[in-house]
Amino acid sequence: MITVSIIGSGKVAHHLILHLLEQEGIYLQQVYARDTGKLPAYLPNDKIVNQLDQLTAVDLILLAVSDDAIEQVTAAIPLQNQLIAHTSGASSIDAIKGPHRAGVFYMLQTFSLEKAIDFSEIPFCLEAQSDADFNLLEQVALKFSEKVFDINSEQRRSIHIAAVFVSNFVNHMYVLGAEICKENHVPFDILKPLIQETAEKIKTLSPRKAQTGPAIRKDKKTIEKHLEFLVDPNLKNIYQILTQSIQQK
Repeated sequence: MITVSIIGSGKVAHHLILHLLEQEGIYLQQVYARDTGKLPAYLPNDKIVNQLDQLTAVDLILLAVSDDAIEQVTAAIPLQNQLIAHTSGASSIDAIKGPHRAGVFYMLQTFSLEKAIDFSEIPFCLEAQSDADFNLLEQVALKFSEKVFDINSEQRRSIHIAAVFVSNFVNHMYVLGAEICKENHVPFDILKPLIQETAEKIKTLSPRKAQTGPAIRKDKKTIEKHLEFLVDPNLKNIYQILTQSIQQK
């Protein structure tokens, strides 16, 4: 039986808690949160703590906090020689401070409280300071997914940056597109088949080969009409930068 505790009460922590409670061979021992009211209602009260000095030794502590809080939180944990793995894509393994064994348990996915996650489809990027600790992280990760990778901090940073481009920035384009639709009394739903097809294409085509639109065609008249239509200078600027980037590629 592998004993695990979780620090955090945000979206990642919620999904970890739900999944670990359902696993055989894993015992979720404690969950720490400063504001215990943010923890899921189904979590048994005897597992909840709100002081770091209430944490007891376990095989693994998963740290699901903001990147800025990793150093401060780990330095304040009074346990000795405890394996602590943060779940950040952007932070180095060295962000874990104090007399602890450091690890990384990064799940390459976007998380929302309102949407269930199929962990079996998620890549897990693991890092540890020893083979024994990596093997333990791997045993836990395999309870979630078979897509488990040995990824160092520098590789993970590049993955996280790429993920920002293909997920966070792309979703922001959805936000801007939805605003354009709303301002012109057009339902955003009309774009969803296009969004779906664009995402599906890169399963069989490279992103470069999947690129379409007026920029790649160098359709100057259409581009000029679009820029003329856009009143917001921020949207004009984004349109021009992305058009230039596509054409340069």
